[in-house]
Order: sequence, then structure tokens, then C-alpha cells
Amino acid sequence: MPHPRFRLAPLALALACLGGFALPARAQAPAATAVPIAVPAQPLGAALNELARQARLQLMVHPDLVAGKQASAVSGNLTPRQALDRLLAGSGLQASINGGEVIVQPAPTSSSSTATLEEVTVKAQAVRADDLPQAYAGGQVAKGARLGLTGSADVMDTPFTVTSYTAQTIEDQGARSVADVLRNDASVRSSTSDGHPFENFRIRNFGVNQNEMTIDGMYGMAPYGHTPVEMFERVELLRGPSAMFVGMAPAGALGGTINLVPKRAGEEPLNRVSLDYIGKSQFGTRFDLGRRFGPDNAVGLRVNGSFSDGDTTLHGQSKQRQFLSGALDYRNGGFKASLDAYYSKEKFSGGTPAGFFFRNAALGVLKAPDASLNQFPAAYGTAENAAAIARAEYRFNDTVTAYGGIGVRHGTVAGLYTGSWVVAAAADGTGTVSLAGQRMYEHNVNAEAGLRFNFRTGGVGHELTLQASRLKMDYGYAANSNGGTTNMYDPAYVAMPDLPGAASKWSDKTFDSLALVDTFSLLDDRLKLTAGLRHQRYKVAPTADGISEGGEVAYDKSVVTPALGVVFKPWGPNLSLYASYVQGLSQGATISTTSGYIRNYAFAPYKTEQAEIGVKWNAGTFTHTFAFYQITKPELITFASGSGYDATDGGEKRVRGLEWNSFGELARGVRVLGGVVYAQSIQTKTAGGTLDGYEAVGSPRWQANLGAEWDVPGVPGLTLTGRVQATTSQWLTNAHTLKLPGWAVADVGARYATRLYGKNAVLRLNVSNVFDRNYYSGIFREGYAIATIAAPRTVSASLTVDF
Repeated sequence: MPHPRFRLAPLALALACLGGFALPARAQAPAATAVPIAVPAQPLGAALNELARQARLQLMVHPDLVAGKQASAVSGNLTPRQALDRLLAGSGLQASINGGEVIVQPAPTSSSSTATLEEVTVKAQAVRADDLPQAYAGGQVAKGARLGLTGSADVMDTPFTVTSYTAQTIEDQGARSVADVLRNDASVRSSTSDGHPFENFRIRNFGVNQNEMTIDGMYGMAPYGHTPVEMFERVELLRGPSAMFVGMAPAGALGGTINLVPKRAGEEPLNRVSLDYIGKSQFGTRFDLGRRFGPDNAVGLRVNGSFSDGDTTLHGQSKQRQFLSGALDYRNGGFKASLDAYYSKEKFSGGTPAGFFFRNAALGVLKAPDASLNQFPAAYGTAENAAAIARAEYRFNDTVTAYGGIGVRHGTVAGLYTGSWVVAAAADGTGTVSLAGQRMYEHNVNAEAGLRFNFRTGGVGHELTLQASRLKMDYGYAANSNGGTTNMYDPAYVAMPDLPGAASKWSDKTFDSLALVDTFSLLDDRLKLTAGLRHQRYKVAPTADGISEGGEVAYDKSVVTPALGVVFKPWGPNLSLYASYVQGLSQGATISTTSGYIRNYAFAPYKTEQAEIGVKWNAGTFTHTFAFYQITKPELITFASGSGYDATDGGEKRVRGLEWNSFGELARGVRVLGGVVYAQSIQTKTAGGTLDGYEAVGSPRWQANLGAEWDVPGVPGLTLTGRVQATTSQWLTNAHTLKLPGWAVADVGARYATRLYGKNAVLRLNVSNVFDRNYYSGIFREGYAIATIAAPRTVSASLTVDF
């Protein structure tokens, strides 16, 4: 019986069946002309559609022909015929090309005749705002990212730099937290010691706290402490301030935005189980299960879980992790809905990583101690988080889409979480420690709603988004302290104080915003202009305990922040020239008479400004991005006034940087991922001008990361990996009295994909800090001369099996 005929353009088969709207197709590439092709390994139907999109072909294939079949990766400068033959090799299918049309049919046999397919036409379209961008060649990063309220966009269409690390990268590198994933990025460095229960970062030489990550653009939903990565399909990094797209960060993160994209059930069932080993004697297991149900696979369920327990590389410390997440989604025509929920619990005992506080310029910075030494052998702690995020959207027609979402998270910590540093007092390492038995909680609710419009006025296309959002944060804290003497090279035991009975509420914080942004498309989409405005209001309502114990102050200010961007592709889709201006927002400083100032005053939110220009080149299977940026941030200047002090927000820090990033497949079986950053961070306006022109703290001139993977010829399934990270020296103090030396570290690994009892299996081995270097990795925070320390050599291994 002949198969019915379907004509599908480069759009995923499942989305086509759900009624994706149509846009005019672009001109087809001649069938005999070689074009850059980069199709990652994936289900055959999706691979054919991706090839059709890249080669600008119209594809006709019945879904039953490709159901359950997989395609290997295909890349290089190939004609459509060559690429089709490689994708269809071993599938029992063949393709014929007629002009810009491709028909895929069963390969003829002696007992079969050529099938005829009934035609249903669906044309090609650009990445939609609610699409998940596909993986780029090599599979380590995606072709695009989700940019807050504007939704998904291709890397080549964004007027700033963004990298989206895939679940494949997370799995292959044995990453257990977001910090592990971001070790791939030259613009990112950790600002807490490796293994610390909190993971903070410095991006483009500005601090970003662990509680300032977003989940699908929502602040306040990521766990308090480590953020496990089992539930996420992507870890995305948008470099630079981005208040226009995601709003004001809870603690004013300015260097960049880290967005986490939850996993969804795929079209094919997934049953994946892993056994893990890491560190000294930590063992664990993970599972990843996915199914779709109902007519047209409308309902999807993805469940992820993990458990690990055992000793770490920090002498005497043991750690236990528990994690469970579920993702439920529904799709029916123009309606989509999802519910993501997770529970996370992490416990440690017998110690925690330390930072090292250097206060004496004459003493200088002492040699880094052995990273496995436990400076706080009595320390313990537990962090527990639970959250749920519900979203829905309805596409009324090709022009209008309405969407909304609400998320709730409750998180608690109890133990030694902050203030874990050793104060060095003598050249032999003698010093003091202060331990705090802390209780903290955070209860957050985030809600958003918006409209997206996609229309044309004359020859100009518009992608316009209007969004309103509100984040409410209820925060509490309490602590008991205890101190003692120690030696950073031979730590002494100092007892932990008792934990307080409960955390006292300190404040309610509210972030309200209304944003409007439009992207104009001209010259057949070769020119894109983005313009937007966001009105942001930030309010703090402190309690009496928050004022007396935590220095909280009442605050209620609002501000309007703009964004402008342009992308121009003068010579086709593979080269983009771009420029942008964006702002970041952070709470303005407050001064009070109780702090020694002569007046009480709250400064307006600080506007940090970034201007960036750059070029992006997609060479087919690898991409380069080059960026030059300048970021200026207001700073508080305190000065003597009469019998006390006064202040102004007229200070300034300026960062100018050059940034190169590269990713993709250099040659068949050779993949690269990395970059280099050169930055000058200068104090441009200081009190009395005394430090004008001095380099800012925590600001290395050079940072570089380069990772590579090599599929070993002649040994199918074997891949060798390596990565080098390097950072030059940086100042610990604004006055340049203390300085941290530069460092370089190497990681190596291998993985082997094989069959185990008839099932697909992958064995992975990774060794970080392979030469076991002891070094200070960076600074903890501006204003504190605290150096963080990197982890010692760490071995991890895993076995993953698909059932």
C-alpha cells in the first residue's frame, strides 16, 4: 500500500504535526553546490529536517519511515546529495532531489515498488521564541539561547555574546553543579573555594551570586547553595549586564546572567541510569527517565534523580546529595503548558573549604596551603530546597501569543555556610578562625505574564514583547559565633557553636517591572534592530531584627533602563556584525547616622552601563565570536564631613575587555570549546582621586580556557579529552598592597561508548587539576582581601547505560 505523502520543510517533525505557523521559504541552494553542513547525531527525522533547513530544501517524508531510526553526525562543506547519503546510510531509505525538493522513500528491493507520498506542505521558519535551539556541530553548545523575555534566538542573531552549554557537555564532563559547567568559559571564574556549599562567580570581573541564576528567565527559583544540573537541558551564559531582558538581579549581579533550561521529554522513550564515583570515596547513582503519552504524544514526563554519599578530597569531610525533579508538559495546537518541580538536599560534615583573609601588607600573601587540608574539621551543614514552576502559553494565531508563569521556592540552610575563612597573622601560617552556626531561610514567589507579537509593517518585520513581572523574597537569618587560633598549614580543631533555634525574619523584598522590547527585521532579515525599555521598582521592608542585626534599611526606588542592539549580516547568514548598549541594575547604597554618617539617605539604583561591538563567524562546523566591551559601574565614595562622614555615588569602576570564544568541530572527530579574555579593570573615580587609574581588585588582565575532544581513529567509541585554564595575577586590595599570583591548571579525561549486554553504554573518566597544584583561584568579594583556593586533584568516573 503506498505511503501518504508529506512535504516537510526544515522544521522538526513533531512541531510540524502540532501546527507550527508558516513563513516564506528562502531561496534553495543548488543541489550540486557544497554548503557548510553541521547536523549533530539525533533521531533521523529531526536530522533530515535540520539538513533541509541548513541547505534550504523542502523535504517530503512520511513520519513512519523515520520513526525509531537514528542518524549519525554529518558535518563539513558538502553538497545536499552528499549530506543526504550520509544521513540515510544504513536506514533502508533513499532520497531523490528535484530542484529544491527532496523526496525520501524506502530503498527499492526486488519485491517492492517505489512508494508514492501524499503532499502536505509546511514551510521553513526561523527559531521561534519558545523553541529550544538545536545543538551546534560537536554537540557541546547550542546554536542559540533563551534571552529572558524575548525568548529563544540564534547566536548569530543576538547583539551580544551568549553561550549555551548542552546536556551532552554536562554528562560527558561529569559536571555535578553549574560551577563545574562554567569551568569551560574564559569569562567566568569562581569566587568561592572549590567544594564550598555556596557557589559564587565573577563574570567579566563583576560578582554574581549563586542565588542570582534564573530558571527559564525567572529569578529566585534556583536552589540556595549548590545548583544540581541533573534536571537541566542547557546552562546558558549571557555575558554582561542584562536588566532589559531578565530584570534586576536580587543582589545586583552585573557581570552576566546564568540561565538554566529544564529538560523535557523527547519523542523517543528514555531510560538512562548512571553509576558515579568522585573524589576520595564518594559513590552515587543517577537516573533520567522520559516518556510521551496520549494522542500525538501531547503529554510528556521527564524525571531525574540522584543520590551520592561518601568522603571528599577535603580531608575528613563527607558529603551527601539527594535530588529529585519532575517535568510535566502538555502541547495541543497553539497551547503549551509545563510544570517543573524539584527537591534538593545536601549535607556535609567533618569540615568545609576555607578562604584566606590577608590583612597585613607587610606579611603579604602567604603560599597557598595544601588544598586537601581541612581548616574547619568541626564544620557541618545542611541545605534543603523545594520549588515548583508552572508555565502556560497560547498562540492565538501567527501574530499573537500570550504567556504566563508562576514559581515558588522555599530554601533553608543550617550550619557553617558563610564566614568560613582563616585570618593569617604570621609568616608561619598562624592565624585565627571564626565559626558561625547559622540558620537562614528564603521563601520566594515569582510571577510573570506577557504578550508576544510577530507582524510586519511595510517591509519591516517586528518581534515585539510586552511583559510584567513581580518577584517577592522573604529572607531570615540568625547565627551564633565561636572563634579560636589555628595554623593554615597545620589546622587546629575549633568547635562549632550551637545553632540558633530558628532564623529571625530580616526583610521582605519586592522587585516589580514592566518591559517592552521590539526587534525590527529589515533587508530580508539581514539587518535586525532591537530596542526596549524596562521600568524597575525595588522595595525593601526590613524588620526590627533585620535593622538591628543585619543592617537592613528601608528602600523604595524605581528606575527606567533602556537597551539598544543591532545585528547586520552584509555577506550572508554566516557572518554577523553587531553592536549593543545595555544596562544592569543594582540597589543603590544607603547611609545612616547609626553607621557614623551625618545623614540618612538611600541612593537611587545604580545603573551599570555596557557598550559592546563584535563580530561572529559561523564557519559551518565551528564558530568564532569576537567582542570588545566597556562596562562602567557607579561606586560609593565616603569622605569626612564635620564630625562624621558623608557619601556620594559619584565613584566609578570601568572595565574594558576583548573577548574571543570558539566552539564546534574543527575536523571530523576533533571538537574545541574555549576562549581568551583580555580586560583592563580600572578605578576611574575614587575618593579625592587618590586611587584613580589603579587596577580594580579581582581583575586579572588575561583569562584563557581551551578544551578539546578527539575521537581516536581506529577505536570506535573512544574519545580523549583535555582542558587548560589559565589566569594571570590580580590585586586583593584597591591600594595595591596585596596581590595574588597567576595560575594555570590542566584537566584530562576519556570516554568510551560501547554496547553492554546489548544496551548502549558509556564509560567516562575525568581528572581535574591533573598535576595536583595548590593555588589561590581568585578573590571572594570586592572590599575583602580574601583569597579562594582551588580543589586538589580530583578523579571522577561514571558508567551510563540506556535500557
